[in-house]
Amino acid sequence: MDKIRIRGGKALTGSIPISGAKNAALPLMAASLLSDGKLTLSNIPYLADIITMANLLVQHGVSLHMDEKSQSGTGFGRTLTLQAAEIANFTAPYDLVRTMRASVLVLGPLLARFGQAKVSLPGGCAIGTRPIDLHLKALEQMGALIELSDGYINAFAKGRLKGADITFDKVTVTGTENLLMAATLAEGESILRNAAREPEVSDLAQCLVKMGAEIRGIGTDTLTVQGIKALHGATHRVIADRIEAGTYAAAAAITGGSIELRGVELPLLRAVADKFAEAGIDMSATDEGVQVARRNGLHGVDVMTEPFPGFPTDMQAQMMGLVTVAEGASMITETIFENRFMHVPELTRMGAKINVHGSSAMVRGVTQLKGAEVMATDLRASVSLVIAALAAQGDTLINRVYHLDRGYERLEEKLAACGAEIERVKG
Repeated sequence: MDKIRIRGGKALTGSIPISGAKNAALPLMAASLLSDGKLTLSNIPYLADIITMANLLVQHGVSLHMDEKSQSGTGFGRTLTLQAAEIANFTAPYDLVRTMRASVLVLGPLLARFGQAKVSLPGGCAIGTRPIDLHLKALEQMGALIELSDGYINAFAKGRLKGADITFDKVTVTGTENLLMAATLAEGESILRNAAREPEVSDLAQCLVKMGAEIRGIGTDTLTVQGIKALHGATHRVIADRIEAGTYAAAAAITGGSIELRGVELPLLRAVADKFAEAGIDMSATDEGVQVARRNGLHGVDVMTEPFPGFPTDMQAQMMGLVTVAEGASMITETIFENRFMHVPELTRMGAKINVHGSSAMVRGVTQLKGAEVMATDLRASVSLVIAALAAQGDTLINRVYHLDRGYERLEEKLAACGAEIERVKG
C-alpha cells in the first residue's frame, strides 16, 4: 500500500483550488437512475469513491462518459454524463457496496422507477454502526415491501410508490437523499420532516428540480415533494467541497501560513469559520474564494459536532489535529458517530496530549509535535494526521493512505504547491 511522508515545519502559502464535493456528487450520480434522459454533472472530483459509484452504476446498465479535461482551468473538476436508458440489473452487489456506504443511495431510485431493488448492506469507514433502518422504515411507509436476507436488502413495490408523511426519528443525510429521490416518482405528495439540511442535500434537490421534480422547502428541515410520472435529463454543477476547504484551512492555520481557498464561498463554511475565529483564525471572502490566516497564536476551543448548520462531524478529526498545538485546552465532543476517535492514538504517537471520556476528548495543547510512523484508520482520521504532520518536527510516515484517496483529490499536489514537503511513497 502507498504511504505519505511529510516533513513538517513549513508555513503554507499560496492558493488551493477546492474540488467538487464528493458527498454531493455521489447522490447526484445515483439520481441518474431516476430518468432515461442524460444527466450531465460538471465539477466532479476524481476520487476512489466516485470510481466506485461509477462502477456500480455501470453494472446496473447506466452508460457513462467522463471528460478527462478539466473545465475550470485548474486541472481539477471533470464533467460526467450518465444515462440510465437501459437498466437490466437491479442488484447492487456486496463487492462494490462494502467499500462505500453511499452505494445504498441506489435503493430509492431503483425502487421508485422500476419497483425493485436488491442492495447489499453497506460498508465504508468503520466510524460507527450508521444503520439504514431509517431508510427502510420510510420506504415501507411509501408502500415498499422490504425483507433482509443473506446480507441484502430486497425491496419491491407493486406499481408506483405512494406519497407519505414521513418523520425521521433522527437527522439522516443519506436517508433524506434516498427518500427525496424516491418521492419524486411516487404517486401523490410526500412530506419529509426532520430532514437533513446539509448543503449537499440541497444540491441534490436543486438538480432534481432541473430534472422536472416538484420540491418545496429546499434548505429547510421539511421537504414537500409532489410526485410525477417521469423525470428528464438535466445539466448541473456540483457544489464545492466544504470539508476539503475546511481541511486545507486547518492545514494553513496549524503551520502559521496563509492560503486562499479558490472556488468555495464563505457561507458554505460558516460553522467552521465561527469556531476557527474562536481559535484565532481569520477566514474572509475574496473575489476567488476564501482567505485563511492566523491572527496570532492558536487558542483552545470547545467543539460539539451537530447536523447542519452545526459544526460538521466530517471536520471533527481535522479540528482535533489543529488544536493539538493550541494554547490551553480544547473539548471535542462527537454526537453523530460513536466510533470517531480512532485518530486519537495516532495523534498521541506524535506527542499530542488527548484524553477520551466517552463521546468527548480533552485536548491539552503542546508546544511541539514530533514526526512518527502512524496509521490511517478512516478518511477524516487520515487527513487529521496530515494536518498534525505539517506542523510536527521531523518526518511523519502515514500508512494506509488509500482512505485519503476516497475523499481528497491529489492532496499531495495541492499541499506541495503551497510549500509543504510531502511525497507519496509507492507501496
